[in-house]
Amino acid sequence: MESLGSRIKQLRLRAKLNKAALARNVGVSDVTISYWESGAIKQIGHERLVALAEALDCSLATLLEGDTAPQLLTLKHTGPLPWEQVQATTITVPHHLALNIDWKAPCVMATPDSGTDFSPVAANDLLLLGPTHVFHKAGHYLVSRDERFVLEHFAKAPSDVEIHAVLLAHWRSV
Repeated sequence: MESLGSRIKQLRLRAKLNKAALARNVGVSDVTISYWESGAIKQIGHERLVALAEALDCSLATLLEGDTAPQLLTLKHTGPLPWEQVQATTITVPHHLALNIDWKAPCVMATPDSGTDFSPVAANDLLLLGPTHVFHKAGHYLVSRDERFVLEHFAKAPSDVEIHAVLLAHWRSV
């Protein structure tokens, strides 16, 4: 499996950027780019990953998973959940992502379907969802309300809704 660092370097070269130019576009030093590419820094914050993908002119999925990234699934208010869709491909959480929940099970990357409202998530945002029926800790969960899927924040385990997934990560479209 290709490392994130080698993927950053490959995408940087494909974009015809030197380390200094990429660093300026992302808002870090060229030394940081070198550390990322060498693997000396293994975890990169969500904001920096989004900035990297934008600067490298690739999707966040391509940055995280490579050119063979699975097709992006859509999150809808009704119908099959993203991991139940025909083209669904689950992934293992890349070790370089820092998440609020220690997640070892498969997860899916998805984006809200056009015309849906999953506040606080906006159209074209990228979500990392962990399918579960269990409350893990405070955070946003995909739940059923009035025969529709919605995202809600819970500080403690809810007793009145069915949990379908936990929001592991959220990247805003730029």
